[in-house]
Amino acid sequence: MQRTDVRNIAIIAHVDHGKTTLVDQLLKQNGIFRTNEVVAERVMDSNDIERERGITILAKNTAIHYKGTKINIIDTPGHADFGGEVERILSMVDGVLLLVDAIEGCMPQTRYVLKKALGLGKKALVVINKVDKGEFDEHELREQIMELFVELGANDDQFDFQVIYASAKQGWASTTLTEHGTNMAPLLDAILHEIPAPDGDMEGGLQLLICNIDYDPYVGRIGVGKVNRGHIDVGQQVVVCHRDGTKSTSKVARLFQFEGLKRVDCPEGDMGDIVAVNGLADMNIGDTVTATDCVEPLPFVHIDEPTISMMFMVNNSPFAGKEGKYVTSRHIRARLFKEVETNVSMRVEETDSPDCFKVYGRGELHLSILIENMRREGYEFQVSRPKVIFREINGVKCEPMEMLVVEVPDAYVGSVMSKLGQRKAELVNMAPDNQGGTRLEFKIPSRCLIGYRSELLTDTKGFGVMSSVVEGYEPYKGDVPERNRGSLVVFEDGVTTAYGLFNAQERCTLFVGVGVPVYAGMVVGENSREDDISVNVCKTKHLTNCRASGSDEALKLTPPTTLSLEQCLEFITDDEYVEVTPQSIRLRKAILDHSERMRIWARENKK
Repeated sequence: MQRTDVRNIAIIAHVDHGKTTLVDQLLKQNGIFRTNEVVAERVMDSNDIERERGITILAKNTAIHYKGTKINIIDTPGHADFGGEVERILSMVDGVLLLVDAIEGCMPQTRYVLKKALGLGKKALVVINKVDKGEFDEHELREQIMELFVELGANDDQFDFQVIYASAKQGWASTTLTEHGTNMAPLLDAILHEIPAPDGDMEGGLQLLICNIDYDPYVGRIGVGKVNRGHIDVGQQVVVCHRDGTKSTSKVARLFQFEGLKRVDCPEGDMGDIVAVNGLADMNIGDTVTATDCVEPLPFVHIDEPTISMMFMVNNSPFAGKEGKYVTSRHIRARLFKEVETNVSMRVEETDSPDCFKVYGRGELHLSILIENMRREGYEFQVSRPKVIFREINGVKCEPMEMLVVEVPDAYVGSVMSKLGQRKAELVNMAPDNQGGTRLEFKIPSRCLIGYRSELLTDTKGFGVMSSVVEGYEPYKGDVPERNRGSLVVFEDGVTTAYGLFNAQERCTLFVGVGVPVYAGMVVGENSREDDISVNVCKTKHLTNCRASGSDEALKLTPPTTLSLEQCLEFITDDEYVEVTPQSIRLRKAILDHSERMRIWARENKK
């Protein structure tokens, strides 16, 4: 039986193609906000890091009403690193809005999210966004989208998709490119017409799959999911079927539905409704809530395995415990295992050392967001260099491969191709990007991309843009050259001085300025040569009675290069760590003592 008064859709797209901006416009034009209300841009990006970076990290629910139909909308992340969010959210919806940038066309993440949606049998409505941005070849873009559908194995119903043209920024949509729309009504009409209504057994026993976990400081844990079958009431006794096969009996304390940006109390939920449930004990993502007389758990959607790992360790530097609130292994362990409860594409393993934990994720960005969140919450720790996860398939060592798209001005194409060639990249496609540049598509091992982003920005003077998505595993491609520049390592504890930095800056790029506390073994710059070099950046000028012309002139220091967290993770080698505190991000050697490092180096080179 179909419910014609409900539609459940997810908005999927490559990063920065306008998903969140589109939701903003749908909410504004639906009267969710008062006419005199000041509304921030990207209102759905409620997380501080999301607003700062301009990306969506967590999937979020909202709902609007149009022509007597409730439309539940889920805004999903565009980065493949957060693909776990997209994969589990798709099980809650009956169709998707696929946004494609009119200028950029189909990008790696476009392919990735569409593949997941089509694989689950979801109907897609294609929205070509940013048509106001500039001229583009409509025919070529539609051909590109159709080829993508064919390549990903779309069935006849999925291939028969409607195209809507829109400018989310200006707030209009249209069924044709020649006619400029005035509002989002054409898109909403297309949703009602093209997206299937929920279909299921209204009278059967309750089935509700928990796809997301939210938290409210007043009511506690809240599970979000779609009622696949039957009916749910406040106060109802239910059975929670956990992913590990165990079952527990609970009572529904409160029930919510989404209206605009709010969760509102409701007494019940029917088949097809997306609801939020409170009061269920030990509720986690992937659990199925069922009726007591019909205990039939639903299969949880397959989540792609992590492709990268990193060690999280208790900070043992000389500055340990000075800036952080949570510094012990107990604190770090509890926080990491709490993350796994809601972040289904992440894994945590304990190691032989109680002070060290191995964390698996989808990519550098996936793990760096976790690090940044922990840092802001007051945690202090240190992390190792990211490493890819190898697999043995049919007795052959295999590694994750990524589809990489690089957009660069024509002048830098040669430099980019040369650098990526050294990193085992294979050129797949090369074409103009309609913006005076060239789009290069490569297939490249994931490990060879670590550290390349900053190199690309340097080679292209900041104009290069890259994005990638994991395509699968292939046989190991062989060794690649490591970072060809060494580190500038502090020789003794102290505070940096202008005199010490001035003597060091001739041979390196500095990461610190004057008056910064440092310790022996801390990395404060990049050497211009391959080897590490120990320097005394705390050195002061000795005072004498002798004076000479020009000897007391002011020292001119080059401004230091401030590295972001991602840049630090890209920079470090296997024998270095990133020290993370609420106030600072430092680079350091794994072994701080200079003599010990030299002994190990001599022993390894003797072999």
